[in-house]
Amino acid sequence: MRIIEDTPTIDQVAQETMSCMEVWGGNQTTWSHFVVPGLDLWVYSQPFGAAGCGGDVYYLSSCASGRVTRILLGDVSGHGIEAAPAADKLRDIMRKNVNYIDQSRVVESLNEQFEEASSVGLFATAIVSTYFAPSREFSVCTAGHPPPLIYRAAKNVWEPLEAKNANLRNMAIGVMGGQDFASTKLKLKTGDIFMGYSDALCESYDTVDSLLTSAGLAMIANSLTCHEPGEFVQKLLERIRDMNAKNLISDDATVILAQANEQGVSLKDNLLAPFRLLGGLFGR
Repeated sequence: MRIIEDTPTIDQVAQETMSCMEVWGGNQTTWSHFVVPGLDLWVYSQPFGAAGCGGDVYYLSSCASGRVTRILLGDVSGHGIEAAPAADKLRDIMRKNVNYIDQSRVVESLNEQFEEASSVGLFATAIVSTYFAPSREFSVCTAGHPPPLIYRAAKNVWEPLEAKNANLRNMAIGVMGGQDFASTKLKLKTGDIFMGYSDALCESYDTVDSLLTSAGLAMIANSLTCHEPGEFVQKLLERIRDMNAKNLISDDATVILAQANEQGVSLKDNLLAPFRLLGGLFGR
């Protein structure tokens, strides 16, 4: 895995095909591209103050012969090098729990274990999402985190994925033990894009010093073309920086983009997936 420390051109993006049970993640500077069955994935992360690591945690896994892809984005309270130890703990907890088939079990375990491992008053917001390639179903849980944006290729429109009811507005991780975490489900058609981001983006300012919020971020996204998602991420960040001198300089900034592609899972892998998944679970 190649980590790029400076903001690269699109041709410099590291690309890697993830295989069964392989996982990747961190809280360091990166600008990387992955391909898994059904999804193209781009991950950008820049810790605060050009530090080597920070409080934003990104984590990807491709399990069960590529049928199941899990995407996690966590944002530990604090930023930069001071938040890095807690981010490391969150990543380790993610690694221990990522193989649970039930997504709600993943988030509940993250909550319980992060509360036990972290110091008093420390918490993390998170997006935990699971993509099931055979049905193109995408489940999303936002635990105190800003709502992700969804791009529908048929409509050529970006919109925040708002919770449909109050029961889907989950608390942050590590705040209170024993809570249940609800998810929302959607279908991703070819060309549709899911974008998770840390609060450095939506808490940036517009030209009159008002917070962008997720709605303002969607407006910027809709002013850009997204024919090439990697270039779209760079243009989005550039537009936010140019909008106000205070933007993206006082916190860690992370963006995860997942675009549905036409790549499927082979019949062989579909048939063998349950056995490989069981082997991975018992081998933990």
